[in-house]
Amino acid sequence: MKKRALISVSDKQGITDFAKQLVEFGYEIISTGGTLTALQKAGIPAISVEDITGFPEILDGRVKTLHPFIHGGILAKQADPEHVSQLKAHSIERIDIVIVNLYPFKQTLLKKGATRADKIENIDIGGPTMLRAAAKNYENITVVVDPADYSRVLEALKNNKVHDELRKQLAAKVFRHTANYDAMISGFFNEITNDEFPETYTATYEKVQTLRYGENPHQRAAFYRDPRQEVLSIAAAKQLHGKALSYNNIQDANACLEIISEYKEPTVVAVKHMNPCGIGVADSLYTAFQKAYAADPISIFGGIVAVNKEIDQSLAEQLSGIFLEIIIAPSFTEEALALLTTKKNIRLLTLSMDELPSMSHKLTSVNGGLLVQSMDHARVKEADLEFVTRRKPTEAELCDLLFAWKAVKHVKSNAIVLAKKQQTVGIGAGQMNRVGAATIAINQAEEQAIGAVLASDAFFPMPDTVEAAAKAGITAIIQPGGSKRDQDSIDVCNENGIAMVFTKVRHFKH
Repeated sequence: MKKRALISVSDKQGITDFAKQLVEFGYEIISTGGTLTALQKAGIPAISVEDITGFPEILDGRVKTLHPFIHGGILAKQADPEHVSQLKAHSIERIDIVIVNLYPFKQTLLKKGATRADKIENIDIGGPTMLRAAAKNYENITVVVDPADYSRVLEALKNNKVHDELRKQLAAKVFRHTANYDAMISGFFNEITNDEFPETYTATYEKVQTLRYGENPHQRAAFYRDPRQEVLSIAAAKQLHGKALSYNNIQDANACLEIISEYKEPTVVAVKHMNPCGIGVADSLYTAFQKAYAADPISIFGGIVAVNKEIDQSLAEQLSGIFLEIIIAPSFTEEALALLTTKKNIRLLTLSMDELPSMSHKLTSVNGGLLVQSMDHARVKEADLEFVTRRKPTEAELCDLLFAWKAVKHVKSNAIVLAKKQQTVGIGAGQMNRVGAATIAINQAEEQAIGAVLASDAFFPMPDTVEAAAKAGITAIIQPGGSKRDQDSIDVCNENGIAMVFTKVRHFKH
């Protein structure tokens, strides 16, 4: 009995070499449309699906392989006498290998200027149907969706070792591939129907790398990227130097990028364990780094630094003087790169800082479930503030209050940030009560707390935090407001000449 291979591919990488080998192994090639043309142009004998079905492609190619002569040949169980009898009765010949990849929906989705009609037209119907049919019947059919598997399959065919385990692995890849494809289509339709939280939530990610381990050496881990998100993502960064990123590196780098996206002026952000340990804003990146470093010269050791402007030699000299895991920047000058690459263990990444993070949902796994929420992209401007105390903040205080508010948003709750002259001077993160977070921030700031401003990620349930701020010499406070006891905190501010403003926006971060 002759052997048949059906080939219909959008990605034609390596397909002619693969098909030539199949012909040498005695396979008859069936193909469609552009694939058929490419094969025939390469001198490879191939017959059209139309010749098999006796029916032409119709509806601009939307219907061409959806036919019993194709799917009967794919789905038949070769060891089942009844199936074999039915194939014979209907003059259907079996198909042994299916090589298919799909219309480029993802590429069209990401293409600038692509219309809704373009995207819909690139939703493949016949391709997934053939792939799923062949994968379902993997005990009888070899199915190939990934050009990277061509050499592997050819080697197995050459040695007559297309065993059950190989076919099973190829089938599993098919179902992952079609699931990914359908998830992107589902996401597209959720967007055009404005259905943010549908009755089923399907997300898909593509593997970037296997990690050496997770948060701890006994945990396994891998890094995946959202195929639809390319903007300000650690997955889109280009690594110029250093060993592969670890699980904790990626977490910290992501936190760094989320923080630095808040600032447009020259800014340096230092992060340790997903919390900022120092943030500095200035007229120059060099001065901004001096501020970020001085904010906490102990915690920055072994941390991650992100900057939003090009790193030059003078800044590189400063950065090279301390131990850092990662430096992220839009670019490095040649001199800066030459200097920093002399440090073996540092990782250098480049990433455009021109855009805001584009991720729309934050996903958090819980045992047996998934929490989905929109990202906290809320931003507060001066016009949004409510001035609630007798004394209003000075212009300098107001500038620092808005700076500190951007920072406290990215500190684990309960969170308190002290700032002065566009520099964090004290950070209290992840405490079980708010006054505890304030105490940590004030103790870290020491004498710098005098004349500093304080930002709190949530309201004060009682006035104890304000009382601690007053004793430390803090002059202005920014917080969401909204407590039943707001007036108690306002009264303490008025008694101590502290200016306080409400944002009416809370920034819990768990």
